[in-house]
Amino acid sequence: MVVFLTCSSMYCLSAPHGWTCMGLYLYIHMREQKDTHLTNITLVPKPDMDMRRAFACTMLLAAMSPLSASSKLYIVYMGGKKHDDPSMVTESHHDVLTSVFGSKDEAMKSIVYSYRHGFSGFAAMLTESQAATLAKCSDVVSVRPNIYHEAHTTRSWDFLGLDYDQPREDSGLLQKAKYGEDVIIGVIDSGIWPESRSFDDSGYGPVPARWKGTCQAGQQFDATSCNRKIIGARWFSDDMSDEELKAEYMSPRDLSGHGTHVASTIAGGQVSNVSYGGLAAGVARGGAPRARLAIYKVLWGPRGSGSHAGVLAALDHAIDDGVDVLSLSLGQAGSELFETLHAVERGISVVFSAGNGGPVPQTAWNAVPWVTTVAASTIDRTFPTLISLGNKQMLMGQSLHNNASMNISDFKALVYTRSCSMQSLASSNITGKIVLCYAPAEAAITPPRLALPIVINRTMEAGAKGLIFAQYDANILDILTMCKGNMACVVVDFEIAHTILTYLDKTKNPVMKVSRAMSVIGNQVLSPMVASFSSRGPSAAFPRILKPDVAAPGVSILAAKGNTYVFMSGTSMACPHVSAVVALLKSAHPDWSPAMIKSAIITTASVIDHFGVLIQAEGVPRKLADPFDFGGGHIDPDKAVDPGLVYDMNARDYNKFLNCTDELLDNCKSYISNLNLPSIAMPDLKDNITVRRTVMNVGPVEATYRVTVEAPTGVIVTVEPSMISFTRGGSKSMMFTVMFTSRKRVQGGYTIGSLTWSDENTHSVRIPIAVQTVVQDFVRDTS
Repeated sequence: MVVFLTCSSMYCLSAPHGWTCMGLYLYIHMREQKDTHLTNITLVPKPDMDMRRAFACTMLLAAMSPLSASSKLYIVYMGGKKHDDPSMVTESHHDVLTSVFGSKDEAMKSIVYSYRHGFSGFAAMLTESQAATLAKCSDVVSVRPNIYHEAHTTRSWDFLGLDYDQPREDSGLLQKAKYGEDVIIGVIDSGIWPESRSFDDSGYGPVPARWKGTCQAGQQFDATSCNRKIIGARWFSDDMSDEELKAEYMSPRDLSGHGTHVASTIAGGQVSNVSYGGLAAGVARGGAPRARLAIYKVLWGPRGSGSHAGVLAALDHAIDDGVDVLSLSLGQAGSELFETLHAVERGISVVFSAGNGGPVPQTAWNAVPWVTTVAASTIDRTFPTLISLGNKQMLMGQSLHNNASMNISDFKALVYTRSCSMQSLASSNITGKIVLCYAPAEAAITPPRLALPIVINRTMEAGAKGLIFAQYDANILDILTMCKGNMACVVVDFEIAHTILTYLDKTKNPVMKVSRAMSVIGNQVLSPMVASFSSRGPSAAFPRILKPDVAAPGVSILAAKGNTYVFMSGTSMACPHVSAVVALLKSAHPDWSPAMIKSAIITTASVIDHFGVLIQAEGVPRKLADPFDFGGGHIDPDKAVDPGLVYDMNARDYNKFLNCTDELLDNCKSYISNLNLPSIAMPDLKDNITVRRTVMNVGPVEATYRVTVEAPTGVIVTVEPSMISFTRGGSKSMMFTVMFTSRKRVQGGYTIGSLTWSDENTHSVRIPIAVQTVVQDFVRDTS
């Protein structure tokens, strides 16, 4: 191959030691020669460039090669758009890549996605050396290997106080927001099942004129699949392998049901007579039932997996399409979607699930400060199931066993198989019997949410008539939907299992009967509690950003899947609850920024249940919930519409945060600590630190607020001023300082507190505080 090189400033190349090829004119002409591997290089530098830079540029380019077998998908992020014309943005991507490949054709072949609407960047097939070269370009913000994200009702909205049938004169959030009328919510997930009754568009007016999206057709999904409810749909599969797309719908149609469940929870219309086999019967609806839906399919296969490149492509289009809210029930450890900042800069609120890595600390994902990150909680509904032993003893478990066709009301033989391993099941004849699976030691190794699906499959295959599964986590009922045919599955705690085992040991022919489950709702059910699976803070990526932000219902949520309704659990189910509330707040307060909406939700969240008792967090063991479990607390929609004060932020002020993530600035600790967030996280208090916050009055024009501080243990907290007043004609914003002073120099763990501004009337504006004292920076205790 013969290569003639001349450097050009239109391309972005970097050389060792920070030298750049800017100002050199580069034109690449390549000619294949069969008889030689010699590369002949000719440089023609501009007069104002020295030969060292020209030489460095030459050496880099000479090392480049077209797309090879060692290529893999990288995401190249170039920040904000420099052109309004998307074609010019794409052309700039081609130019950058041409400088690497030496051929525009090869450059264009390498691109999988070009991000050109909401921000600038691309996903391309690159070798490691090509990616390293691009990372040195002055126009490139970051180059990252592509990664894969995972997918993270009839009662939940009533539990949150959003009563659809409440008289309009009562003026709750739902009524003030006109039920979310014409707010456009983008759902980046696994697609949608358009025939579901939840997406009927009867009674809807024309699609909002500001909508610029499209209804992308595909397999079993055409233009008629969209309507005045589902106003747009796109799908992104170019980055997925054939194996990952096997048996999938090559269209926005939802295979796994995850996206349909999420979308119907956010904005599904009212559907009467919904239940799961007679359980949880009632009216299914979304939190913002009059909102419009825009669907972006990025998760594929029955387990819902999608790549970072595809998620960014969906984000890029959603920004340009004109969504008002983005809901993303997905994520991956160690991966942050920094590009969502471009959506927030456009006034789009972004809501993420926190992840399902709990109760382990430092597992919260999606921790950038401009998004709302949601933990999962329980609701006031349970499904008690009566278990009768042969000695007439009555015990109680929980199940979804309520189908008459699955009736095992007669007594069946009972057998104990310890952990229900393949060996223990093989050693017992369980066909036609009820199996007790009880192994506390095994439960300490394998969490119930992982063990139960395996046990259900094993016992079903062996022909069992019932399964009694002992565990320490009650939030696994959704997994019981795996029980098929005539088998009933019941979850019990270790105490009940021990009672059953005692009966078994004392009885020659033990038998058991399982009754049908019942639905119980209301104050007699201890709720809400933070779900054990819900990911916990502090954030491993950004310990100065307190995450998660808030908790919402995410356990046994009944919503649409295909043409029916099923239970699902996860922070994936909690996220759409907050997305709907965000949509309602946008409708009620169209002039509020995403930061104001986020602040209203966090500062009005509740830390007590309906009995006035502090909310608990499930785990091993159960404990009182703290900010690393649920941020500001459990969401309270009707209070969020009138927060009194808000912590606002201009989205552009977050840009410095991006530089801090790349360690480009020296004062990052101070900068991040002083972001005007409705929370304070202090991971390294040695002596004393002072931070600033500013509140904006969105309540009565004339108001006086006084501060109340619940200081973290071992820390003195001083707030100046301790009283703030707003007057007619005066400033709507007031700044205050908070000084933290360590009372003891120890290498401690986190302690928890709060700061509340109250007008002693209707508004109580609370932010959570988490402080860790340290002596040595390299030693931490995250317990």
